[in-house]
Amino acid sequence: MIYADDLGYGDVSCNGGAVPTPQIDRLAREGLSFTDAHSPAATCTPSRFALLTGRNAFRQPGTGILPGDAELIIAPGTVTLPSLLKTAGYATGVVGKWHLGLGDKLIDWNGQIRPGPNEIGFDYHFILPAMGDRVPCVYVEQGRVVGGAEDDPIAVSYAERIDGSPSGKERPDQLKQRWSHGHNQSIINGISRIGWMTGGRRARWTDEDMADVLTRQACDFITRHAESPFFLYFATHDIHVPRVPHARFAGQSGYGLRGDAILQLDWCVGEVLDALERLGVGENTLVILAADNGPVLDDGYQDGANEQLRDHDPNGRYRAGKSSLFEGGTRTPMLVRWPQRAPAGRRSDALVGQVDLAASLAALVGAPIPSGAC
Repeated sequence: MIYADDLGYGDVSCNGGAVPTPQIDRLAREGLSFTDAHSPAATCTPSRFALLTGRNAFRQPGTGILPGDAELIIAPGTVTLPSLLKTAGYATGVVGKWHLGLGDKLIDWNGQIRPGPNEIGFDYHFILPAMGDRVPCVYVEQGRVVGGAEDDPIAVSYAERIDGSPSGKERPDQLKQRWSHGHNQSIINGISRIGWMTGGRRARWTDEDMADVLTRQACDFITRHAESPFFLYFATHDIHVPRVPHARFAGQSGYGLRGDAILQLDWCVGEVLDALERLGVGENTLVILAADNGPVLDDGYQDGANEQLRDHDPNGRYRAGKSSLFEGGTRTPMLVRWPQRAPAGRRSDALVGQVDLAASLAALVGAPIPSGAC
């Protein structure tokens, strides 16, 4: 399951987008394209909650957009998509953006972080605790910050300022990408974020390398488990803000940084598909690509998303986008490739909701669903 972030229906070239997405188009050419597929919500956290639990987020309070230090909002032991697949013998992993909270109290970023993905059905995780525009700006692997050090402890706060160094609001001249609204607190890698963070200097990510790091981890998981059933939930960060693509993609789209981030996302998809083919499991692997909500242009940084849009229409013919009540808020691309089972090159206008995927995939592999779950 490749879950893109803020990708609009019209952001992919197989749906008419002006930015070329040849690898995503490959999914469409070799599989099935849904024209009426919807995310469970018009923002990220509730969509991810619903995708993994099979329950609409409005049924549980506290499932709105979370800060980076929020507690885990899926209770340990909850029946989830990965836990159902585990009962059918699948190894399960999540790589990428999490944004469903971690821990059950104030998080100690310098020790073991539990509960987390492992407690709700994932055997393995390598994640961003929230997303790129929020602290902490570190990766977490199997409950520990990658690269954390005892002599440089990490502290995070969304309630009060703990960072004595200049903020993005105070020193915009220190930023390589300026904020437009809200994202003006701790500066990490020349970009100011939401929230305050100190410590963890060696653990902090480099935004330009994020897609490479996450895609490598995704392909490594596939490689480790290619000889037996596996489920990978690969939640890319692209094309969410801050949009800071690698130098290979920066300036290549002709549509500014947002367009460059689409190229980078497309590359990530291609790397996963190539890994499946290289390992000889592409024919019998079901690949699903979808997004957590519709598109957004200026989402807190001055990255030229509005000014360099040109003839590209992120939501196609649908109204509005992320955070809206209109159709552009939830109608996203959805592509399914499964050479042994799914017809190639077809388009379907069937109404599809991601909240049904947990039950549908469980049924597909013969995993019984407990009464009242999903």
